[in-house]
Amino acid sequence: MSRKSKGYKREVPADAKFGEKSVTKFVNTMMWSGKRSVSEGIFYGAMDLIGDRFSESGVDVFLKAVDNVRPMVEVRSRRVGGANYQVPTEVRPVRQQALAYKWLIQNARSRGEKTMQERLANELYEASQNRGGAIKKKEDTHRMAEANRAFAHYRW
Repeated sequence: MSRKSKGYKREVPADAKFGEKSVTKFVNTMMWSGKRSVSEGIFYGAMDLIGDRFSESGVDVFLKAVDNVRPMVEVRSRRVGGANYQVPTEVRPVRQQALAYKWLIQNARSRGEKTMQERLANELYEASQNRGGAIKKKEDTHRMAEANRAFAHYRW
């Protein structure tokens, strides 16, 4: 057992425009080299684009997209008797959110639109409609866990 004290989770403040903690976490995940203002500009611009194009609230689309992309199970490597097994495990809620953010940003960056605002807006809208690259990544993760369900008894 560890002699150190338990690590604590730092609370992030809610963002100024929408009052959502999840928006702050998403902006922090999207940020490169500490450029928060650039990241916020991209996110808020994407929210405005969603509001203009699809006549839906940008934050509602964002929250629905994150909810749709969250994985329930994933596979983790376990070494048992000289062999590595891909063991399906349930994903903790904090990790679900972190993976959803990461996959949304990754797939938005790899899209072909001209600006990052357009890429993010379109990826978030598609994810809220249960399609797009981030949803495909979630389905692949679930499929992999389903295929390796036989090794679930190695979980500990």
